[in-house]
Amino acid sequence: MKNIAIILAGGIGSRVGGSTPKQLLPLKDGRSVLEHSVDAFEQSSVIDEIAIVMHPDWLNEAQAIVGRNNWQKVKKIIPGGKERWESSWNAIEAYSHQPSDAALWLHDCARPFVSQRILSDIAEALETHPAVTVAVPATDTIYITENNRLVSMPARSTVLRAQTPQSFRLDVIRQAYEKALATGNIAATDDTGIVHKYMPEQSVFIVPGEEANRKITFIEDLK
Repeated sequence: MKNIAIILAGGIGSRVGGSTPKQLLPLKDGRSVLEHSVDAFEQSSVIDEIAIVMHPDWLNEAQAIVGRNNWQKVKKIIPGGKERWESSWNAIEAYSHQPSDAALWLHDCARPFVSQRILSDIAEALETHPAVTVAVPATDTIYITENNRLVSMPARSTVLRAQTPQSFRLDVIRQAYEKALATGNIAATDDTGIVHKYMPEQSVFIVPGEEANRKITFIEDLK
């Protein structure tokens, strides 16, 4: 099986603020969020190839970063879409020529601290499962609400918080997106949600994540 990491960096990070996308902002060591995210997959022995999905206005900057870092596994820089799902679909389309059992690992660039343990566990799970996602237990009580009123409270032991990479055999993620696109109204916040909603017959295996694999959303997260 060929494992292809897709680094989703197509957004502009409006919640961080400023004119520079958050994926290009530096962390404490001076290297950008994008560089940390790509490095994790570049260094992994289970990843065969990497593609970066970048906002169309910043494709040249992404190319320059790839050159500066001399990454050997980065083979494509793909223009992103207006919505996250569009960026994922652009990547799926870009790899449509691959064998159906190739695996796409869709990873939010804004999670620059994914560990080698998580990547190894995903690769192992993909040997026997066509869809694999990453999650951590919820530590807070969860409220289900409607019109600002409490409707129900799920048992905390059954609730997990989603992380990435979310990894799928190519034929599975492609079929799920094709079914979603056919509806004309895609309603899902991540790729696992697309598979779960539009191909419910496919079981999604969950690999334990880590609190360190957190997402940078606001400027405070960079600090």
